[in-house]
Formats: sequence, C-alpha cells, structure tokens
Amino acid sequence: MSGGSLCDYQQYHIRDMWERIQEEIDNNNKPYFENPEYDWEEQANKDFFKEGGKRYSDETIAEFKKGVEILKKAYIYAQRIDWLLSGDDGEESFQKRLEEDLKELEENL
Repeated sequence: MSGGSLCDYQQYHIRDMWERIQEEIDNNNKPYFENPEYDWEEQANKDFFKEGGKRYSDETIAEFKKGVEILKKAYIYAQRIDWLLSGDDGEESFQKRLEEDLKELEENL
C-alpha cells in the first residue's frame, strides 16, 4: 500500500467519518418494520425508524451534506499529500492527481 508518511494512514479515518455521516443522511426518516407478522398497513402507521433514522430536519441534513463534502475534500488532500511525502508521487504528479481527484469529486457532488 502506498503512503503512510502522514500520520500512519489517518486519512482513512476521515473517509470513515464521511461514510458514516452519509449513512445518517441516507437513513434519515426511513421507516423499518420490526415485526414481519404485522400487516404492512399497520406497520406503516407505526413510528418505527431504521437505526440512525432520527428524523433530522432538512436544514440539519443540508449541513450534514456540507460536512460530507468538506470531509471528502479533506480526505483527498490528506491522501495526495501522504503520497507526496511518502515518495510515491513527485510534485508534478501530486499536482496532477490532486486536480483530477478534486475535479472528479466536484462532478459527483
């Protein structure tokens, strides 16, 4: 595995953070049904929610999304700098890969 010079691959903790926040976004307000023996209409009227589905407001979810974007950028920077410091990339490839990664992120937001 490449890298490792920057705090022993700590950039992966940043990725874990944004992935966990994204799960909260994805599961917000999603109902689930604890007992499959209930009629689906009865279940739909019950106040059961997936683990993590805490009914956060739209405003809070919007802030979560901003946080995910910022963490994704932080991950990209940490990864690219780590590879540069580790000697896996030179300055030219660092600049090129950083630009490519940020462009790809922007396209996928």
